[in-house]
Amino acid sequence: MTMPHDIARLQSRMQDSVKANWKAFLIEGIVLVVLGMAAIAIPQLAGIAVAIFLGWMFLISGVVGLYLTFSTRGMPGFWWSLISALLAIAAGLILLVQPIAGTLTLTIVVGAYFIAEGVATIMYALEHRKELSGRWGWLLASGILDLVVAAAIVTGLPGSAAWAIGLLVGINLVFGGTSLIGMALAARKG
Repeated sequence: MTMPHDIARLQSRMQDSVKANWKAFLIEGIVLVVLGMAAIAIPQLAGIAVAIFLGWMFLISGVVGLYLTFSTRGMPGFWWSLISALLAIAAGLILLVQPIAGTLTLTIVVGAYFIAEGVATIMYALEHRKELSGRWGWLLASGILDLVVAAAIVTGLPGSAAWAIGLLVGINLVFGGTSLIGMALAARKG
């Protein structure tokens, strides 16, 4: 069982570590912001890069899965494991051979995600508006924004496939980098 003094000691060690390495966090944050700005400036290229990266991830995981499936042939679920590995290899090859088509598929998945996330967030906000007092409005706004983003992506298909993935990755990198820069600068002062 974790005791309060253990938590305080862990927090103190984390603060000391961040303080000692603030320059590394600052550099990483700057690199992420620069990469994010590049992805925002050229979202088509960033989207293709994401599709290629995912292609390699699927391909490598599928090949490893295939090897392990045949290495453990006598275990239950061999055929399911084999199908899973072959599907990963196929998805990886498709993304690597046709990354532009892959961005369309990824964009459809992202659009569906934003729709589901928006509806879930709105329902959560409405369900908890009494308990969350004034903060439920922020959740409601977040859910509505998710639906607006989804509408922009889905109604713009197939054209939105050229910019959606790259732009969203770029925005994510900028926010992640900015938070690391903020953390580094706060640690330097502290």
